[in-house]
Formats: sequence, C-alpha cells, structure tokens
Amino acid sequence: MGVLKTYLAENQTLINEALLRFVGKAPRGNEKIYETVLYSIEAGGKRVRPILTLATADALGTKPRQAFLPLACAFEMIHTYSLIHDDLPAMDDDDLRRGKPTNHKVFGDASAILAGDALLTKAFEVLTLSNDMNLDVIREVAQASGIDGMVGGQLMDLEAEGKNSTLEQLERIHRCKTGALLRASVVAAAKYAGATANQIENLDRYGKAIGLAFQIADDVLDVVGGAEIGKDIGSDLEKDKTTFPKLMGIEASQKKAKECVDEALKALEIFDDRAWALRDIAQYIISRNH
Repeated sequence: MGVLKTYLAENQTLINEALLRFVGKAPRGNEKIYETVLYSIEAGGKRVRPILTLATADALGTKPRQAFLPLACAFEMIHTYSLIHDDLPAMDDDDLRRGKPTNHKVFGDASAILAGDALLTKAFEVLTLSNDMNLDVIREVAQASGIDGMVGGQLMDLEAEGKNSTLEQLERIHRCKTGALLRASVVAAAKYAGATANQIENLDRYGKAIGLAFQIADDVLDVVGGAEIGKDIGSDLEKDKTTFPKLMGIEASQKKAKECVDEALKALEIFDDRAWALRDIAQYIISRNH
C-alpha cells in the first residue's frame, strides 16, 4: 500500500490546488459566499471521486491526465455540496464533517444551503473549461448527481429512517446515494478518454462494485470507527437508520464488502498494469480507517 499512499497523497495535492484555482477569488462585495464555499472545500477529505477519475485516465492513457482535472474537480465540488446539505438540521443534522464543525454550524443554515448550491453550479461551469468536453460526459455527471442518482438516493435514505428496510431496498438506496457518483467518476472519465464500449462496460461494473463496497465500509466505520473518522460516530444508529451492520452484522458486512471488491477486480482483468491504481483503490476502500 506504500505506492498507493504516495499516489493518493500526490493526487490529493494536485486536486486541492486545482479546486482553489477553479473556485477563484471573491470579487469585492461578494466575499461571504466564497468564504463559506472555501471553508468546506479546504476542509480536506480523501478526494476519492476525483482520484478515481485520474486513475481511470492513467489506466486508459489516451489523453494527458491534466486534461481530466476539470472533470475530477467537478466531482469533488458536487460531493462537497452534497456533504454540506447532508449535514443540515433538516437532513442528517451533524455537527462534525472532516474533523471540523459542519458548514451550517459556522455560517448558519441559509449560507450553508447557498454554499452547496454554489458548488453544484460551479461544477458544471468548470466542466466547460475543457474544450473537448462532450455532452455524453456532462450527462453522465448530471444523472449521477440528480434525481436518479445521489439526490434521489438521499431522499430514499431519509424516508427509510425508523423503518425496517430489506437488504434489497438498502442496496438500492446506496447504489443511488453513494454509488452513483463513485461509478460516474470512473465511467465519465472513460467516456471523456474515448474508451471502447467493452472498456466502458467493464469500468461500469467496477464503479458499481466499489460504490457499494464504499458504503458498506462507511456503515461499518460508523459503528467501529474512532475519532480519526472526522464525523459524528454512531450517528446512523442514533437516527435509527437501516445500515448493512444493522441488517447483517459487522462480520457479514465486511464479507459482503470484500465480495464487491473481488467483483471490481474481476472487471479490471481486461486492463493492463496501467490500471494498478484502480485495483489498489478498490482494496483501499475496505481497508481504510476513516
């Protein structure tokens, strides 16, 4: 994992610098919204989604990886907006995010809502910075973010609180809420890279598999994680959410996550050694402690 650790750190730095560049500086008189946006952007995070985009670029090798930075940063902006809104009192009502007070705790609910709105719209502005960006890629990003993806999954998750969801229902929620954006981080990058239909199909399988594995790992961490997780521990249990550990137990959940990773690795068998980062990231998703 040493090589992957270096790869993740280097790409986190690259993405963090690009995010600040793309957000830009506040014009006089409009400093507050920039301050609110930058508070959450600069809070850090694993940057898994944009790194998956860059790792897909590396695996395919058809364009310079620098060309993928607008797409990668668009995914991180959308993800960060979703976290700001998730943390609001009307949603998950969390006090901590990435080890810091949540956005609304610092700036108030209204400013936090607008910061999320600003990041979502900025993401699509950033996509236009690539001269060869095509509509199919933009559609992939939009669908994963919206009513049939992350937003729809978030509402399903809220409506499931306090109810006895089945495993099938839980998987459907998280394939939308968490999995859709993770999958799109890979598939949109493949489409932008001009991948073949067979490559896209296999990367789609990979993305779906790691998306579910990521959520299962998150559910487990909510139960067993320490302070390093950077958010409120046990919040899922407190809100009476149906989670994989609640339905299956910790051990069975970990086994299912491992099966998802095995499926992801199988999907990558058609790729050569340039896909090493995608392979290692799949393993990292279920071995991380935060």
